[in-house]
Amino acid sequence: FSLLQGCRMRNTKTEFVSCPSCGRTLFDLQDTTAMIQESTGHLPGVTVAVMGCIVNGPGEMADADFGYVGTLPGKIDLYYGKEVVRKGIPEDSAVEELVELIKEYGMWKDKEEEESEVEAVAA
Repeated sequence: FSLLQGCRMRNTKTEFVSCPSCGRTLFDLQDTTAMIQESTGHLPGVTVAVMGCIVNGPGEMADADFGYVGTLPGKIDLYYGKEVVRKGIPEDSAVEELVELIKEYGMWKDKEEEESEVEAVAA
């Protein structure tokens, strides 16, 4: 299914978009992306972009449903589509805020609910 997911022909899991990281990155991109994947990786059809800075981030994440962008040291802005919906969130609570944002927009499924749907499709 990964090949079909990559071709956008079938969405079976969350899609993640991340910048390659550079000197402007304002947080640990790899650790943060891993935390976001752990929290949201069970949401098929949802795209989450993780961008290290505000310079190129919004342009690179234009097709994502939700964006997580470093704006100041220790501060994160969250996006829904191309619109900033929460600004200046402390980095240590930003992943939880992202989860809450996904819930607000009705795109959240609990992990158990998602696993039972996958089992039903496989049967």
